[in-house]
Amino acid sequence: MAGRLKFFGWGREGEGMTAEEERSALARYARLFPSAELTELPAPKPEDIVLPESRLRIPQALAPICTTDHYERLVHTYGKSLPDTIRGLARDFRNAPDAVAFPRDEAEVAAVLDWAGEASAAVSPFGAGSSVVGGVEPVRGPRHKAAISLDLRHLDKVLEVDQSSRAARIQGGVFGPHLEAQLKPHGLTLRHFPQSFEYSTLGGWIATRSGGHFATLYTHIDDFVENLTVVTPAGRLETRRLPGDGAGPAPERMFIGSEGTLGVITQAWMRLQDRPRFRAGGAVRFTDLYAAARAVRALTQSGIFPSNCRVLDPGEALSNGAGDGSFAVLVLAFESGDHPVDAWMARARECVADHGGTFEGEAGAEGHRAGAAEQWRTAFIRMPYGRERMLPRGIIFDTLETAITWDKFEAFHAKVAAATAEAIKRATGRPGLVTCRFTHAYPDGPAPYFSFHALGRHGQLMEQWQAIKDAASDALIAAGGTITHHHAVGRDHRRWYDRQRPDLFAAAMQAAKQTLDPKGVLNPGVLFDA
Repeated sequence: MAGRLKFFGWGREGEGMTAEEERSALARYARLFPSAELTELPAPKPEDIVLPESRLRIPQALAPICTTDHYERLVHTYGKSLPDTIRGLARDFRNAPDAVAFPRDEAEVAAVLDWAGEASAAVSPFGAGSSVVGGVEPVRGPRHKAAISLDLRHLDKVLEVDQSSRAARIQGGVFGPHLEAQLKPHGLTLRHFPQSFEYSTLGGWIATRSGGHFATLYTHIDDFVENLTVVTPAGRLETRRLPGDGAGPAPERMFIGSEGTLGVITQAWMRLQDRPRFRAGGAVRFTDLYAAARAVRALTQSGIFPSNCRVLDPGEALSNGAGDGSFAVLVLAFESGDHPVDAWMARARECVADHGGTFEGEAGAEGHRAGAAEQWRTAFIRMPYGRERMLPRGIIFDTLETAITWDKFEAFHAKVAAATAEAIKRATGRPGLVTCRFTHAYPDGPAPYFSFHALGRHGQLMEQWQAIKDAASDALIAAGGTITHHHAVGRDHRRWYDRQRPDLFAAAMQAAKQTLDPKGVLNPGVLFDA
């Protein structure tokens, strides 16, 4: 039986870093910050935390699906961002929801929204709580008296499979592993594996425009959505299921990326893939990030569409055990459920060789699961468990991901990396580490993902993080990038999203909000103000 979701940290109770992983991480930080004591504060326990009394009286009709249980309110207070973790470490759960609802069908979703409207309560849809941008915290707007967290975990079924069209109708609350387990007997897969795969849901992926497994071509969940069913405070809507449509703006596109502000995604028809049978891949070394980037540009513009095409700069490779810090690494892989990929791999070899890349060992069918490629894959999957163990020692570790066109990339990277490094020194009084990798790549540009590591001071962690985040985000927007490529906007990115989007588009979205959610109950403060 799976344990409960943690209220502080990643995953479920009983899961976490291994002793060896923790020793390795501490050794890296001891080298980075040689004079640091890394004194650890104790992690919070449920009994340490006093929550405000619930402001809601649950209607009798909703009593079977709603709770004010102490632990459930804790779990549904925060996502998994660094500021969420800082506040959790400080035992600050003042924004805990007044109630948590677990609807079992669309009628119960609608009933919760009706109750919220009558009770002047805000509603925050909650998939699995893995938001890293402040997207699930049950914040009340100025017109709200209370807050409800809407957890869709019971809407977790694959309802119908259309084998001939290679598609399936799937409920929005299904967790990634359970979704794939239900598709496997049909020989099909969604093949959308974000880092949060184990602890995120289909509805959450769609609502946040999640980026998944495919580093090129099918990069976002958008590419797989065939139709949507959404329950809004104004009613239920279902878009027509079609392989393509030229009849005006596509209605489902308004809800992809809407982050729970316009309605609750309860089910979707999703385009699927045959499970891969043919694979080839390996790790490629380059002298530096820019040489690797030029190879990636050649790969994406060649039209061979590798499934994995992720670059790690020398510092990123070192931090994750995929290199010694003297070279950049390109993790490259091809896959198909239909045909061998040898020709694609042969062309890829030519592209990387043109830019000075050399394969580590022999690339082949299992090359994506060997050497630096496998080391990176393992580190990537295990990475989220580190924050709950390192932050109590004063380590500020966070990321920012973006996208930029190829013509601007090198200058963009230099500006963002420099601004982030300077901000770390100003905020903490000592140098830190800034690294970069590519998560996804397109014919017209990459999606750079920056990581920064700093030694903070307990009692000032939030202020120090915010100063670094502000400087990095300001530089990113000023240099022409997007504030987010796949992590979503939430509340953490709102200031920069407001600068990025056209004002007239914001007004149009507010008009849609007024139509679909006239009382403004859904996720106030995310994307736009009511």
